[in-house]
Amino acid sequence: MNMQREAAAIVKSSGGDVDIFHAHDWLVANAGIGLKHIFRKPLIATMHSTQVGRNGAQYELERMIHETEYWLTYEAWKVICCSNFMVSHLRRAFMLPEDKIVMIPNGVAFEEYKCGDNDSTWFREKFALPEEKIVLFVGRLVYEKGVHVLVEAIPKVLERVNAKFVIVGSGYMREDLSNLVERMGLAHKVFFTGFLDNETLRRLQKCADVCVVPSLFEPFGIVALEAMAAETPVVASDTGGLSEIVEHDVTGVKVYPGDPDSLAWGITHVLLNEDYAKRLKSKAYEKVRERYCWDEISRRTKAIYEAVLEEYSECFWT
Repeated sequence: MNMQREAAAIVKSSGGDVDIFHAHDWLVANAGIGLKHIFRKPLIATMHSTQVGRNGAQYELERMIHETEYWLTYEAWKVICCSNFMVSHLRRAFMLPEDKIVMIPNGVAFEEYKCGDNDSTWFREKFALPEEKIVLFVGRLVYEKGVHVLVEAIPKVLERVNAKFVIVGSGYMREDLSNLVERMGLAHKVFFTGFLDNETLRRLQKCADVCVVPSLFEPFGIVALEAMAAETPVVASDTGGLSEIVEHDVTGVKVYPGDPDSLAWGITHVLLNEDYAKRLKSKAYEKVRERYCWDEISRRTKAIYEAVLEEYSECFWT
């Protein structure tokens, strides 16, 4: 309610000259819905993920989040999501009519990958030995991101390739994963970096030999998109939005979700076939430039705003 009051005060101080309210996910649902009714203006909701998809809704807090998400999508004039997978998921999770949902993918900022220093040798040595390939994971260290599957795949990869596994991110599984790596005798082959600033992360994405996205549930898969923009080959689970971003054997390698053997095969297949890896990253970069640039995504979002405003102008609610 504090967020709603603060936002309402800002709107009133600017003369109330607002056409649309746009709320992203459940944390701002109360504020967005309240502003809609205070100012009688249309509300648009963007759902990046759902509680049901992430962890289910078994416990009280989880049910509260799910109910809040349901309320937000019910109150919204239109609901935007980032993949065709999420369109189907939202229809099932919240019983939404098809014409209420619009798919607009996320985008990537290509300019962030234009590093001025072309010699990455000194930078690579911060993370791996010169003779080691870098296998990169970027994401929250939580169950649905499948990082535990990657750890289980490491011994199979090392049987064929000398590699260092660089794991970027934090989350509730960090300690368990570290302990698992220790028990497996792989501490010298796994580097948990924790949080990295944007510039360091972008450099790392560019100099990695393969980026791995082993998610079990993935509404979109922005990490895969970023790797493609960085011109790094991608190995990803064939699930959710990742299935739409990655085309197997064309823009990346798809593997079975939750399957360490399949994941290990995908990683070694890329690392042991240099020409194949070059072809993948070239095709992937072309696809990302064509379909996921922010100019196009902004245009499509603006078109939704305009369509909603036209409908709003013709309704009795005004």
